[in-house]
Amino acid sequence: METSLRFGRDSKALRIHAKEKLPLDSKTHLQVHGELDTRDGRIGPPSFVGAMIRRFYPDLSASFALGVHYDKHEKLSYRIRAKKAFPVTSDNHLSFNVKGFCKIDKEFKERKSKGAAEFVWSIFDFQKDQDVRIKVGYEVTDKLVQVPYLQIRENNWTLNADMDGRWNIRYDL
Repeated sequence: METSLRFGRDSKALRIHAKEKLPLDSKTHLQVHGELDTRDGRIGPPSFVGAMIRRFYPDLSASFALGVHYDKHEKLSYRIRAKKAFPVTSDNHLSFNVKGFCKIDKEFKERKSKGAAEFVWSIFDFQKDQDVRIKVGYEVTDKLVQVPYLQIRENNWTLNADMDGRWNIRYDL
């Protein structure tokens, strides 16, 4: 199980996130994840839980996922995700990624979608035993809101920030 501690501007409390990937075959897995918000210190229902079936297409450098998500505010929704990577360098250390995401309410009446295009630079052994990944991207929502963003990941630490002032930090345990 993968666990992480997360904190961001919009949460105002430490969140504990857990994710498990259960293989279904060599290119498909069921991903189950959930999160507890430590805001009031009580053990209670998780902030959200979700499950997705993810299929990878290594020969295309692509993936597709379909699943359900339940959170205490928006209730039940369905999720669809897709991603395609285009290598820029022959060693795959620099790639251009295109991603899409769609959230659909349980009645199939309301849909929210967004897409992103990003450059990803993976620097292995930046220093001894230190790997770094830098993402610079541009996200577009279904309302044509456009937001540039940045992600810097160093081994277990990840910092995400965008031009709207949103940010979060994650530490993978």
